[in-house]
Amino acid sequence: MATRIRGTGGMPGTRPASRAEGGRPPLLRELLLVTGLFLVYKFGRLLANGHETAAFRNADLVWDAERALHFPGEGAVQQLLLHGEPLIRAANTYYAAVHFPATIAFLAWLYWRRPAHYVWSRRVLALLTGAALALHILVPLAPPRMLAATGLVDTARVYGPSVYGAVPEADSMANQFAAMPSLHFGWALMVAIGLIAATRSPLRWWWLLHPALTLLVIVGTANHYWTDALAAAVLLGFALLVVPTPERPSEPSPPSEPTTAAPGAPRQRTDAGVVPIGARR
Repeated sequence: MATRIRGTGGMPGTRPASRAEGGRPPLLRELLLVTGLFLVYKFGRLLANGHETAAFRNADLVWDAERALHFPGEGAVQQLLLHGEPLIRAANTYYAAVHFPATIAFLAWLYWRRPAHYVWSRRVLALLTGAALALHILVPLAPPRMLAATGLVDTARVYGPSVYGAVPEADSMANQFAAMPSLHFGWALMVAIGLIAATRSPLRWWWLLHPALTLLVIVGTANHYWTDALAAAVLLGFALLVVPTPERPSEPSPPSEPTTAAPGAPRQRTDAGVVPIGARR
């Protein structure tokens, strides 16, 4: 939107919108930035590998704490998914295939349609992911599928598909001892919050189904404890407090009603000028 200024060249009284006013940041720079952040996270996460003893000790503590606090059992969710093999395979596929593509599609859509919300969401995700990486390194945690005390099934290994190697200590693609916090849930929750904030449709609240479904999947497949999702939600809350939220997109104003007056009607003077008496507003 044009803004009134003085003493500039070009079209009198106007200036182009800057990036802070909603302009789109350079695409190449954003691609390099997002890729760099992902690589830092991916390789940084591998630093937590090799801490098997601490990871299982922490897992025992989390499991016992959840039972002491009367958290609902993760096994109850898994039993729902185990009613049919197609259902548990669908849950495993959702865990393996939706996490990254959904987040990338979310950022891409915001970049093209809501640039200000894109910058905000990228900053929030970067803060959330950085804080999660620190916890993954400082507090290694074995997932419930690895903990015998839980009695849970490693559904990905039994039914497939699986994104993890058979031997956790030798898995060069991912750190399996980085259960807390769950970035699957944290990113899914941010996708829903970002789309709700960036759109005006009354159906936008349906986006909350994505983190809800993600929560059921990560718990039901025994990849995360309830506490992992809770920790992700807390970290996301802090990130949202730190990063200023952009203005919501405004709804288009309804067209103004045209003024009418009978030909030859007398006119009166007002602050806005001379208008016909009896004109409708």
